[in-house]
Amino acid sequence: MRDLTPVETPLTRQKSIAVTPAGQTVRLRWLSGRQLRRMREAGLAYAFLIPSILIIGLFGLFPLAFAAYESTLKGLNKVVGTPDGLGNYFKAVDNLAYVLGFWIAAAAAVFAVRGVLGILQDQREYNSRPWPWLIPGALVAVSVAIFTRFVFLLLPELLDVPSKLRGAANTRENFMALVKEAWLLPDVQQAFWASVVILLVGVAAAGAVNRMETRRRALPRIYFSEFFTATLLTISAIILGWFTWEQVNLAYTAALETGEGLDIWSQIVTISAGFLLLLAAWWLWESASDRTSNVSLALRLGGASMLMVGGWLLISELPQAVAAGDKDWWQGLLATLYYVIGTVPIQLGISLVLAVMLFQKIRGQTFFRMVYFLPYIAPFVGTAAVFRILFSAKPNAPVNSFLTRLGFEPMAWLNEPNGIFRILADLDQSVSMALSGPSLALVVIMIYGIWTFVGFDTVVFLAGLGSIPKELYEVASIDGAGPWAQFRHVTLPLLSPTLYFLSLYAVIGTFKAFNHIYVLRNGAALGTTDTASIVIFQAFKRDTRYGYASALAILLLIIILGITAINNRIASRRVFYG
Repeated sequence: MRDLTPVETPLTRQKSIAVTPAGQTVRLRWLSGRQLRRMREAGLAYAFLIPSILIIGLFGLFPLAFAAYESTLKGLNKVVGTPDGLGNYFKAVDNLAYVLGFWIAAAAAVFAVRGVLGILQDQREYNSRPWPWLIPGALVAVSVAIFTRFVFLLLPELLDVPSKLRGAANTRENFMALVKEAWLLPDVQQAFWASVVILLVGVAAAGAVNRMETRRRALPRIYFSEFFTATLLTISAIILGWFTWEQVNLAYTAALETGEGLDIWSQIVTISAGFLLLLAAWWLWESASDRTSNVSLALRLGGASMLMVGGWLLISELPQAVAAGDKDWWQGLLATLYYVIGTVPIQLGISLVLAVMLFQKIRGQTFFRMVYFLPYIAPFVGTAAVFRILFSAKPNAPVNSFLTRLGFEPMAWLNEPNGIFRILADLDQSVSMALSGPSLALVVIMIYGIWTFVGFDTVVFLAGLGSIPKELYEVASIDGAGPWAQFRHVTLPLLSPTLYFLSLYAVIGTFKAFNHIYVLRNGAALGTTDTASIVIFQAFKRDTRYGYASALAILLLIIILGITAINNRIASRRVFYG
């Protein structure tokens, strides 16, 4: 018998959809074809991104945000201290805290404006319609800001639960009751549900805009992330600027009572104006290279020189602010600066020479590469302990014994607080630490850092050398270029990305260095080996000033970000990617 079951065709399927209820017809049309495929692809992409977003948020962004929040609290041995505004920053860098607050707020505003200008430029180039995405992007950014407020309203209440349990029975029921009480606080509930509602409205608006733009063109340009970032930066700039303004007014009012009210605003205005002039001078100096006329070149260079002189004169208030800050913190920053200058150029130079030598066809290449890399993979604490024995202040220590055989006097090494310039030139004790150079104890730590990281840099340089085509050297040799000319005009330009990466990695690493410095430091060195990371650890572990330690950590992060930005700006025109 023949099967009389009707076969479903596109025509019959369309008819079947037409006879379904109206609501179902609209739903199937909305989820059909290209729109359904786009939604599935977007859903799959976000499904893969959600785990990484959660990991980055929980273990990256949240600790950083919590450290920033903790830095506004004061108290000994208290995680949830009393609010102190910028008090911890003021203790560390005095009035520079207010300068940094205003400048960070201004930087956030500048980046927000640059984002909007980029959207406008993109609109002109591609004839697109970005403005419908403003509403969903701004709504989601506002929801993120409100959710951040919810977290910082709920978190102190949760951290205060253990202290509330001390006088009561430590049971699960009491613990859950206190957690529920913290969750049901009116401000917490209001912030949470406001963020959820605004987020849902923003997501719905984004979907509506996406459908509208899809109907207009096959491949719509999505500007959600640009408006989200610009709005979030604007909110951050407004909040930080308002917060800093309030703190300045409070400090100014308190200073007026002691007769020192004018110092605050004068330092803020003059130091900020000085840095503005230095930025303008740098901009003029950079733009001078594009001038074709000698007169225009001379005018720009002359104007840049005058602006630099004016800038240095205006930031003359800076030493006064530095002197009023935390002496240990400034000494730690100076030791860190010495450590960076004394290790990064030397280790990169030695590594480059070793890499070029090992890249030649010599016997034992694999053995030498392994030997040079061993100090980097060896435990830092163990190798630092060996260096501590080698450079001991005892006369019979290995290094001192070697010096004695050569006819020199034994040195104190890790116990020596005097700078090397003061020791070598026999300078007077009245010479400041900044002019006497790093202490001999810090020089030993520099030697250890160079010895440790030379092998790592050498291996990375070898990888960079291996990526350079050999044909370029053959062509240069045919043109009559010798080994030095080939190295200068072929190797260095093509190795510049590797050099940029290693220099950036080394600078950030030296600013964060801790393990080997903590092992090699000695009390007899009088704190001259305590870098910024050691000072932060001492404030946290020894002094139990969690808020102040968090403030110092945020300041160190700002310094690292500033150095990274400057390095990127300089290297963007000098790195050659082929």
